[in-house]
Amino acid sequence: MNSKLKGSAFVFLGACSFGILSTIVKTAYSHGFELGDVTGSQTFFGMSILWLFYLIGRLKKKKQCDDSETIVSKKKSPAWKILVAGIFTGLVGIFYYKCVSLIPASVAIILLMQNVWISILIERLVFKKSPSKIQVLAMVIVLAGTVLAAGLFEGHIQIEPMGFVYGLLAALSYSIFIITSGRVGNDYAVVHKSALMITGACAITFILFPPITLFSKIFYGGLFPWGFALAVFGTVIPPFLFSKGVPMTGVSLGSILGAAELPVAVIASSIVLSEYVSPLQIVGVLAILSAIIISNLPRYNKH
Repeated sequence: MNSKLKGSAFVFLGACSFGILSTIVKTAYSHGFELGDVTGSQTFFGMSILWLFYLIGRLKKKKQCDDSETIVSKKKSPAWKILVAGIFTGLVGIFYYKCVSLIPASVAIILLMQNVWISILIERLVFKKSPSKIQVLAMVIVLAGTVLAAGLFEGHIQIEPMGFVYGLLAALSYSIFIITSGRVGNDYAVVHKSALMITGACAITFILFPPITLFSKIFYGGLFPWGFALAVFGTVIPPFLFSKGVPMTGVSLGSILGAAELPVAVIASSIVLSEYVSPLQIVGVLAILSAIIISNLPRYNKH
C-alpha cells in the first residue's frame, strides 16, 4: 500500500470516528444521562488516556538514552497557550452535545459543518484575509445545502430554535479551535499537545459543570462505557489518525477526506437512532460535501 493511500485510510477512519459521536451521545441521553455527564466523562477519560500515553512515551525515550548522553531540552512555546486553545474544543463538545439533545443528530452535524464558512469569515474579519472566488462559492453552496439538509422545507422535522443556536455556537467554537490550534504548540509532540488541549477542555467543562456527582455516575451509575467510548472515538483515535495521515495525504486532500464525518453521522443516526432522512436532506448533505471538496481542490491541484 503506497503512502498516500495509507494516509487516506487513516484520515478517513479518523473522520468516521468523529462521525459516530452524536449517535453515542444521543444514546447516552436515552439512558438518563445529561449534558454535564457526557461532556465531563469524555474530557476526564480523554485527559487521563492522553497523559498516560505521554508519560509512557517519555519513560520509553528516557530508557533508550544512554546514561552518558546529555539530553538538551529545547525551549518550547508556553503551554498555557495550548491550554487556552483547548478551551475551545471543550466548548465545541458542550455546545454540540447540547444541540444534539434538542434536535435530530443528523441535523446537528449539519450545523457543526457551518465551520466551513465561519472560518472563512473569521479570517476575513480578524486576519484581513480576503476569501477567494472558490471560497465564496463554497460558502454559498454550504448555506444552500444546509437549508435542504436541515429539512427546513419539510414538515416532518420539528426544529427547536435553541438547537440551531447551540449548533451554530458549536460551529463557531470549532472554527476558533481550528484557527488557534494551527498557530500554537506546533513545536510539541502530537500526544503532548493533545494532552494539554484536552486538559484545557476538561478545565472549562468542570467549571461549567462541577463534577459533584460525576465520578459516582462513572463508577457506580453506568456512565463509564459512554464516557470511555466518547473519549476513545472523539479524543484519542482521531488526533492520532489525523497526525499520521495528513502528512501523507497533504492538507487539502486530508480536508476532503475529513468531510466523511458528515455522511457517517447522518448514516449512523439513521440506522442506530432510526431518524428519518429524506431524499432532499441527502441532496443537502451532498451539496455541503461538494462545497468542502471545491474549496480544497484548487490548493490540492496546485501542489
